[in-house]
Amino acid sequence: MGQATVMGFGVLGLLAAAGWVGWHFQHDIERAAARASAGSRVVDTRCGAIEVEEAGTGIPLLMVHGSGGGHDQGMAWARPLVGEGVRVIAMSRFGYLRTPRPADASPEAQADAHACLLDALGIGRAAVMGVSAGGPSAMQLAIRHPERVSALALVVPITYMPGDRVPTVPPVSDAKDAMLLRLLGSDFLFWSALHVARNRVIRHVLATLPGQVASASDAERQRVNDLAERILPVSARAAGLRDDTRLGKGLKPYALAAIQAPTLVVSARDDGFGTYAPAEYTASQIAGAKFLGFERGGHLLVGHDETVRAAVLSLLRSTDPP
Repeated sequence: MGQATVMGFGVLGLLAAAGWVGWHFQHDIERAAARASAGSRVVDTRCGAIEVEEAGTGIPLLMVHGSGGGHDQGMAWARPLVGEGVRVIAMSRFGYLRTPRPADASPEAQADAHACLLDALGIGRAAVMGVSAGGPSAMQLAIRHPERVSALALVVPITYMPGDRVPTVPPVSDAKDAMLLRLLGSDFLFWSALHVARNRVIRHVLATLPGQVASASDAERQRVNDLAERILPVSARAAGLRDDTRLGKGLKPYALAAIQAPTLVVSARDDGFGTYAPAEYTASQIAGAKFLGFERGGHLLVGHDETVRAAVLSLLRSTDPP
C-alpha cells in the first residue's frame, strides 16, 4: 500500500471522526436548548420581560438561580418541594435564557424585577431563595422590598466579606476567571470539556472536588452531572455569566441589618468559590439568622442536598401563616 493511499485513508478517518463529533455536538445542543425552554413562559412585567417556570400550590417560593443557570436550574433543585405544599416560582435572571439583559443589570435592578414578577403573578409575599450568584439580588429584594419577603434562604451565596475576615480558600484569580469565561463562552468548548474533562469542569466550574462526587450516592452523582449538563447551551446564558463574574470581583457591603425576614444561610467550608466565610459573616449581620455550615461538600453541597432542602422547608413552614 503506497504512502499516498495510507494518507488518503487517514484523511478519510479524520473527516469521518469530525463528522461524527459535529453531529453529536449538534444533537446534544438541540436537546439542551429544548430542555432549557421546556415548561417556562415569558411574563411581561413593569420591569420588562421575565422568563418563569411554576409548579405546585401552597407557600410561594421565588427561586433565584446561580451562575450558569436559569429557571431550569432553579426548578431542578426545588421540584421535590412541590409535593410538600410549596408553589415554586423559578425565574431566569437578567441575561439568562429568555430574560433579556437591560442596561442596568445590577443586583438592585434585578431585585426590583423580582418584585415586578411577583406583582405580575399576583403574589403579595413570598419566601425567596438565592443560590450562589443569585444571593445578591435575593438579599436586595429583602432590603429594598421587605414587605414582599416572608423568608430568605441564601445557599452558598456570593456575598461581601470585610477584609479583616480570614477566607477559607484563596480568591479566584483574574487568570482563572478569564479561562472560565472563555470556556463558558462557547457551546462547543464547554460540550467538549464535559466529554473529555468532566472532572475539571466539576472542580473549576462547579467548585466542587470530583472525589467527593465519585464517592457520593448515585442520586447525588446524578444531580451533579445533571447540573453540569444543564449549563448547555452556554451561549444562551453568556450575558448573565459575564455579569456574575464582574459582580464577584466587585462585591460591596449591603444593609444587612435592614433585613427583617427570618433567614437561613448555608455553605460548606471547602466550597471552591470561598463562600463559607462570607456566608458566615452575612448570617452574623442579619438579626436572628441561622447559619448552617458543613465541613465538606463544595459549592454544590454534595451529600447534603436533602438536609438543605429540609432546612429550607422548615424555614418556609415556620413563617407560613395558618
